[in-house]
Amino acid sequence: MSNKQGKRYSEEFKRDAVRLARSSSKTVTEVARGVSPEGLRSWVKRDQADRGDGGAGELTSAEREELRRLRRQNLEQQKH
Repeated sequence: MSNKQGKRYSEEFKRDAVRLARSSSKTVTEVARGVSPEGLRSWVKRDQADRGDGGAGELTSAEREELRRLRRQNLEQQKH
């Protein structure tokens, strides 16, 4: 597949994959059958941030969404 966006997975699928990766004694690469290991790693990392276990300065999903919204709003204001 050469689609630059890649496959789109539902939030439920991502949650289940993260839950499996977190609860398994297997590596992310072993768990990630049918999903790229890099993608699953990023989902696990985002889940850790959302749980408050992220690195210093790492944004939660809600904070990322707010930042995107504020940047869009700022661009719109600059246009006018």
